[in-house]
Amino acid sequence: FLSLVAEFCCGFFVILILGKFWFLAVLYLLWLYFDWETPCMGGRRSQWVRSWTVWKYFREYFPIHLIKTSDLSPNHNYLFGFHPHGVLVAGAFGNFCTGPSFKNLFPGLTPYLHIMPIWFSCPFFREYIMSAGMVSASKESVSYVLNNEGGGRASVIVIGGAEESLNAHPGNLTLNILRRKGFIKMALKHGAHLVPVFSFGENELFKQVANPKGSWLRNVQEKLQKIMGFALPLFHARGVFQYSFGLIPYRQPIHTVVGSPIPVKRNLNPTTEEIDQLHALYLQKLRQLFEEHKRNYGIPEHKSLIFE
Repeated sequence: FLSLVAEFCCGFFVILILGKFWFLAVLYLLWLYFDWETPCMGGRRSQWVRSWTVWKYFREYFPIHLIKTSDLSPNHNYLFGFHPHGVLVAGAFGNFCTGPSFKNLFPGLTPYLHIMPIWFSCPFFREYIMSAGMVSASKESVSYVLNNEGGGRASVIVIGGAEESLNAHPGNLTLNILRRKGFIKMALKHGAHLVPVFSFGENELFKQVANPKGSWLRNVQEKLQKIMGFALPLFHARGVFQYSFGLIPYRQPIHTVVGSPIPVKRNLNPTTEEIDQLHALYLQKLRQLFEEHKRNYGIPEHKSLIFE
């Protein structure tokens, strides 16, 4: 979905350059030059954009729900680890970029959804995603959000990243997390409390072409992901007037469960051992969150998370 909107924005920019209004494109490039670092400095959110009526219909389509399990004090900063990526990351967008649910459940906290920096290089599209509350997933951006002495900020990071979208098959519970420890280091450096978040139903929105590890398709997808920075899952779902085939996601409920915070003391120079220790604790709390809630959302008792 983001790719389609980004392509439209880029196409519109090309039309401006080649058309009669080329001077507008030049003015925008000048603006882009001076505004380039904004995605790494908290972005430029617009409550008007975040409150568009279309997002209400977007959330109700699935529908998308945000579930609170513990109070979060606005006196602290938090790093939310969002799982799984899925194809659309609908739970992250619907809960942290639109609507009043987060504000009502966690008063005093402002969420920032971090996405790949490449999206902010797309003309016009960058303005739209920043308005929705998205910022860059770069280290500088995460540091800017978490380096707020008064607290009250929450960095939301989709830990599995683009690579994990290739595992987004219905029923799949595999998370790419064992080697992802950068978010742990950032939490330690800024003393940001870690909060595991699991979005039940995220992988059920699309059916993806079979791409087991080692297959030629998976190898091609992984190579393209390393080159371009984002993955290209081959997926399908339903159409507008029929349910056999199309690109519209299935109407499957999404329940994004926000876990209890893991207190983190600030450590400007954490050792590898300290990072590994906190990472292991995070995995333990994430698994515990999943096990406590899975039966509420249709996950068979015998199924558990797989970390790789």
